[in-house]
Amino acid sequence: MSSLLSIDDIQVSYGNIKALKGVSIDAQEGQIVCLIGANGAGKSTLLRSIVGLEPLVSGQISYSDSVIAQGHGEHHRGHANCLPTEQICSLGIALVPEGRRVFADMTVEENLDMGAFLVKDKSEILKRKSEMYDFFPILGQRRKQKTRSLSGGEQQMMAIARALMSSPHLLLLDEPGLGLAPLVVQDIFSKISIINKENKVTVFLVEQNARMALRAADDGYVMENGLIVLSDKASALLANPKVKSAYLGQ
Repeated sequence: MSSLLSIDDIQVSYGNIKALKGVSIDAQEGQIVCLIGANGAGKSTLLRSIVGLEPLVSGQISYSDSVIAQGHGEHHRGHANCLPTEQICSLGIALVPEGRRVFADMTVEENLDMGAFLVKDKSEILKRKSEMYDFFPILGQRRKQKTRSLSGGEQQMMAIARALMSSPHLLLLDEPGLGLAPLVVQDIFSKISIINKENKVTVFLVEQNARMALRAADDGYVMENGLIVLSDKASALLANPKVKSAYLGQ
């Protein structure tokens, strides 16, 4: 397997607060890689930096061997060198943000159309929507409903489907299980596995449900206070006493 995403010693700051303090992560093509950690550890900041929404102070991010973001140092007056978000997305990266961020007053179908904003071929958009309705049957049943009328789990499925409308090679998922009932979370994670295994999409998963994330992933990372403090095969992290104590309630 070759490296699809390479995050090399990146730092991100909010004013004088260092949110990420030299983070390095590698995602091999075809993997599910998970990042676990407590609230406020910097996990969402990391995902936002990958898609160009947070500038880097230092370090760089590469996707498919091309640099997409690079820092210029703490005292540099110019902006960090980063591709615009829409250009990063056009390379094959899609983000499902924390809290879903759906367009509540649009229908399910209109939300999916928004996910295909880079696709110009109308017949291709129709084809992809049909695939999403097959993959998430409940969305097909609700396609003409306003998104605000959907349950939390249905909204999360729609947020994932909206991201898949761009046909990404790398799917970034920020807390897909947040606030959902356990059975719904299991359903979401089974879909993530299918997206990875059958659709051949590399997945970078940020999740507070450490047990579920590590069971789903190939490799795992643990973040505390903007630092990666552990990294290993996900199965090894599941058995790690420190991880068990801090994140698995054992």
